[in-house]
Amino acid sequence: MRSWLPTLFALLLLAFAALAGAAEQKASPVVVLAIEGGIGPATADFVARSIVKAQNGGAQLIVLKMDTPGGLDTSMRQIIKDILASPVPVAAYVAPSGARAASAGTYILYASHIAAMAPGTNLGAATPVAMGGVPGEPQAPQPKSEPERNERAKDKTAEKATEKEAKVPGNLDAMRSKQVNDAAAYIRGLAQLRGRNADWAEKAVRESLSLSATEALEKQVIDIVAVDVNDLLQQVDGRKVSAGGGERKLATQKAQVEPIEADWRTKLLSVITDPSVAYILLLIGIYGLFFEFYNPGFVAPGVVGAICLLTALFALQMMPVSYAGLALLILGVAFMVAEVFVPSFGALGIGGAIAFVLGSVMLIDTDVPGYALPWSVIAAVTAASAFFVLVVVGMAVKARQRPVVSGREELLGSVGEMVEDGEPEGFAFIHGENWRVRGTGALMKGQKVRVVGVRGLLLDVVVEEN
Repeated sequence: MRSWLPTLFALLLLAFAALAGAAEQKASPVVVLAIEGGIGPATADFVARSIVKAQNGGAQLIVLKMDTPGGLDTSMRQIIKDILASPVPVAAYVAPSGARAASAGTYILYASHIAAMAPGTNLGAATPVAMGGVPGEPQAPQPKSEPERNERAKDKTAEKATEKEAKVPGNLDAMRSKQVNDAAAYIRGLAQLRGRNADWAEKAVRESLSLSATEALEKQVIDIVAVDVNDLLQQVDGRKVSAGGGERKLATQKAQVEPIEADWRTKLLSVITDPSVAYILLLIGIYGLFFEFYNPGFVAPGVVGAICLLTALFALQMMPVSYAGLALLILGVAFMVAEVFVPSFGALGIGGAIAFVLGSVMLIDTDVPGYALPWSVIAAVTAASAFFVLVVVGMAVKARQRPVVSGREELLGSVGEMVEDGEPEGFAFIHGENWRVRGTGALMKGQKVRVVGVRGLLLDVVVEEN
C-alpha cells in the first residue's frame, strides 16, 4: 500500500500542473481597437461602445491603437471620460511607425492607464485650435522641439517675459487665454492622475511642443516603447494597474488578442459626420425641398430632400457650425434662384454665388485638422449649384411659360370644322372630338369656326374668315 503513495502523489502533481496550464491558456483576452484620422462624434461613440463590449466579454486590457492629427474638443473629452470611468484598463498605443498622437491624441494618451508608442512616432502640439478665429488673432505656434524653443527664449528675453506673464503663447486675447489655460489645467490634471510628466504636458499646450517616442520615454511622458502589439503585451505582463476602483494585475503574455472592428453604425456616423458629406447632404436637402415646393406632386424630390436635410442637420449639430455661414449659404441659394425669375442682369446671380462661397467657407467654424471644408469641394459644389439653378430651374420656368396644351384654356382660340348645319347651334370637330357649338348666326357644314368662349360642354364660336 505504501509503495503506491509516491506514484499517487506524482499523479496529483501532474494533474495540478495540467489544470494550472489550462487556466493559464484561458487568460482573459485583450481587445484592440483602432483610431485613425480626426477624432469626432463617430470615434467617441465607437470607443464608448467598445469599452462596454470589452467589459461584457471579460477582457483584461483594451489597447487603443492611435494615429490621429487631433479632433473636436467635445469628442475628445467624451473619450477621456469613458477611459477614466472604464473598469477595464486602457493602454493607448501610438502605432505603427510614422503615426502620431497630436493635439487631442496627446490628451487621450495622458488619460490612459498605460501610455505607449512605437518607434518613429510622435505626440504633442496640444495647443487648442481656435474655433472660427478672432480678428487680429495670431496663428497658433507651430510645433517646435524643446531645444529650439529654449534657444529662441535665450535670444528673445523680452518676448519670453511677456509670454510668462500672460501664460499663453504670444499676445492673444482674453478668450484665447481662457481656452489655453483651461486646456493646460485639464492635461496637467490627467498627468498627475497617471503619474506622468505634468510640466511637459503643460508645455505641449502652452508652447505647442512635440516629442518623439524615445524622448517621450526619457521624459516620463509615456510608459513603454513597443515595436508592435505583441511586444506591448509582453512588456505590460505582470504590471499592476488601478482601474474601476480596484487594482488589477495584467497577465497578457499568452492572452488572446481580439480586434474590435467598426460596425455599420460607426461607419455610417463616420460618413455623415464628414464635413464634406454633411455639406453636400445639406444642399441636396435644400434643393430637393425647393424643387418639391415649386412643383408640388413630384413627391420624390421632397422625400429625398427631407431625408438628406434631416441627416445633414443631425451631422452638423455634432460639429461647430457657424450660423452666419449657414445663413449666407441659404441666402446665396435664394439669390441664385431669384436670378431666374427677376431680370437683374446677373446681379442676383453673382451676389448669390459670392454669398454661397462665403457661407461654405464659414459653415464649419473650426481649424481642427480633418474638419474643414476643402476648397476643391466648395468650388465643385458652387459650380454644380449654379448649373442646377440656371439650367435646370430655368428649364422648369420655360416649361411653365409654354402655351397650355390641355383643359379649358387650351380650347380658347382653337379652330375646328362644322360637321353639320346649325342655326344657331350644331356640332363641330375640334381637337379630334365632336363638340356642341353655338354661333351668332347660321353655321354651315364644312365651315371653319374659332372658339371664343366655353360654357361647360357648349362652345361659343365665330366663323373663321379665310
